[in-house]
Amino acid sequence: MQRLPDYLKKGIIDTEKTKTVRKILRSNCLNTVCEAARCPNKCECYANNTATFLIMGNNCTRNCRFCNISCAEPEPIDKFEPLKIADAVLKLGLNYVVITSVTRDDLFDGGAHHFASVIYEIRKINSEVKIEVLTPDFKGNHNSIDVVIDAGPDVFNHNIETVPSLYKKARPQADYYRSLDFLKYIKEKSNILTKTGLMVGLGETKDELISVFEDLAKINCDIVTIGQYIAPSKKHLEVAKYYEPSEYQELSEIAKKIGIKHTSFSPLTRSSYKAKELFNF
Repeated sequence: MQRLPDYLKKGIIDTEKTKTVRKILRSNCLNTVCEAARCPNKCECYANNTATFLIMGNNCTRNCRFCNISCAEPEPIDKFEPLKIADAVLKLGLNYVVITSVTRDDLFDGGAHHFASVIYEIRKINSEVKIEVLTPDFKGNHNSIDVVIDAGPDVFNHNIETVPSLYKKARPQADYYRSLDFLKYIKEKSNILTKTGLMVGLGETKDELISVFEDLAKINCDIVTIGQYIAPSKKHLEVAKYYEPSEYQELSEIAKKIGIKHTSFSPLTRSSYKAKELFNF
């Protein structure tokens, strides 16, 4: 196993702000992807008084081999979760919120109505709050996508995750072209900003990444993020390559030449990392 490069290591930040964020999340019985996915930016985000809310439980109905989230039996939906999140948003004083979820293929709508409820409850608290959702693919169900579109998020994010050739190995229950159609459909039905993210270091080639950029440019995806894959444990997929910081700059320049308007490519970039800054491009 390759050693983790120094530029991927982050120190622990423990301040009154990080303690306050943890306390509010605990008191409201809320999950965050920061904790569940072992995000390397967790302490930095907590120190900046923010977190990415993970709704519909901590257990996922899919078993992507790069992800640290549990694939145990899904929990029942907490009907009060939208109210709890709205309350946490108020207590944290957030003006930009990111809402994501585990994949819930066991639900008839994939959880789309629950996403919508969270959006509506946050807007009741403060209609000025900007909301970004990062959703699963809802099995490609356009009716489910419509439910979220109608709730009016400011950014609709759905991650491509990797290049088509690696789907069978990395995320066998997903489909690259279904995800591409997902993002395309949002643009066809609304003026909502679309966003997607990929990991690198799983064994993809530069040409394959360029091909993905071309696919995303064709469907007018507004924002693309890329970050280094870091194996959560020895049970997960091994890292095939650690990209040097200079390679991210090169890829960003290529993506922009192809037609991607806004990019955030760096070793520690994650889907919701500095999401507010990306929204205010």
